[in-house]
Amino acid sequence: MAASTKNAPKAKEARPRGVAGSAAPRLKVVRAASTKPAAKKQASKKPAAKKPPKLSPKLSPKLSPKLSQASIVKALKTVYDPEIPVDVYELGLIYRVEIKPQGKIEIDMTLTAPGCPVAEYMPIWVEEAVRPLPGVRDVQVQMVFEPPWDMSRMSEEARVALNMF
Repeated sequence: MAASTKNAPKAKEARPRGVAGSAAPRLKVVRAASTKPAAKKQASKKPAAKKPPKLSPKLSPKLSPKLSQASIVKALKTVYDPEIPVDVYELGLIYRVEIKPQGKIEIDMTLTAPGCPVAEYMPIWVEEAVRPLPGVRDVQVQMVFEPPWDMSRMSEEARVALNMF
């Protein structure tokens, strides 16, 4: 009894990878015929809608678990006041850092003096330091002058760096 060639497995010859020349033996690759019934053709095929992945209730889809107050402070410590060799965080110029949902960061900061020559650039530097952090989608830096900055806001590290102990 002869087998039907319609449902017979298809065979093709393949050469093993990495073997060059005609001396390599030929391998026979056999693909089994599908056991699934043939699907009926539809006039218009629409892709199935993907379900969103299930998320932990503690994590927003846009908020990285690596985003933390500590990582933001570390980024802020890379911004220095050009007139004082101390970073803006240790100087006490950062009044508030808040992490909002979906990776929005709000920062309130001040200046050592309202007439600071880099007043227009300092908020931009702070924003540019925080924006590249994983999970950050938006950074808003608000310049505030209440309460006014004074030297009591400096950390001990800043006082030592400025010989003000």
